[in-house]
Amino acid sequence: MIKLIIQSIRQTILWMIVTGILYPIAITAIAQIAFSDQANGSLVMRDGKLVGSALLAQQFVGTKYFWPRPSAATYGTGPTGLNAGSGSNLGPTSAQLQTNVRANAKALRDAQKLPADAPVPADLVFASASGVDPHISPEAARFQAGRVADARGMKKDQVDALVEKFVEPPQWGFLGQARVNVLLLNLALDAADTKKS
Repeated sequence: MIKLIIQSIRQTILWMIVTGILYPIAITAIAQIAFSDQANGSLVMRDGKLVGSALLAQQFVGTKYFWPRPSAATYGTGPTGLNAGSGSNLGPTSAQLQTNVRANAKALRDAQKLPADAPVPADLVFASASGVDPHISPEAARFQAGRVADARGMKKDQVDALVEKFVEPPQWGFLGQARVNVLLLNLALDAADTKKS
């Protein structure tokens, strides 16, 4: 009996060391060597300062920037709010969801100076499931290009070319849809605007 208890304790200690210490160290080392950028959160630096992560949406306000998808979590990723880093969980029959979508569509139409019944891209009026999706569809980016060009005093074809440059194909060519990273596009837009002036 004592022998079995000692063997059990040894096995527990051995596997705690292997799975609790050695395995995490090995995986961390492999990730840092092979996928350093991703392992460190795909952080985006500008002029030596951290401006965000390519994996997380952030709010851009004003007509000079491309807008991301709406966020039910107000673009939060921390534990401070009830919806931090999550969707709204509002169902299709929810009056609150319908109110949110109508308000988002109206804000888009007003910013674009469009009639009240003009169609708008769905991903610009519906929040993503994560609440922090960093991408919009190429159609949503193209939809906003005229507004951004006008606000910055740029030619629309310049902004259109920049949008096309940032269209990412589906992952591995077949997973998901083509997409545009809003943070990276807005940073490139700022850089192009700076060169212009």
